[in-house]
Amino acid sequence: MYAHPQHNGGESIKLLRQEAGKWLKKLREEQGLSQSQLAAKIGVDYYGFVSQIEAGRARVPPDRYEVWAEAMEMDAGAFVRKLLRYYDPITYELAFARANPAQAEGV
Repeated sequence: MYAHPQHNGGESIKLLRQEAGKWLKKLREEQGLSQSQLAAKIGVDYYGFVSQIEAGRARVPPDRYEVWAEAMEMDAGAFVRKLLRYYDPITYELAFARANPAQAEGV
């Protein structure tokens, strides 16, 4: 039976999520936003949601990619490409790195 590698909680997946969290925290800090301010901008009631994502214990839900990118003043496509490097490296590799190495490097 197939087990999705992003859901098995393996150590490498945890490390990738933590790296994503560090990147997202850096983006937030560059925008001068607190976790509470970011939560308000992305339409969630509690800053704990942002805290969990930045700590690598949760992921940005796909339905929040665009609003999160807007809050970080980033192009949504570039934001998603970068997130996929952490959240789903196999899909990232197939969709971006192999298809267009120059674009993948520019993220």
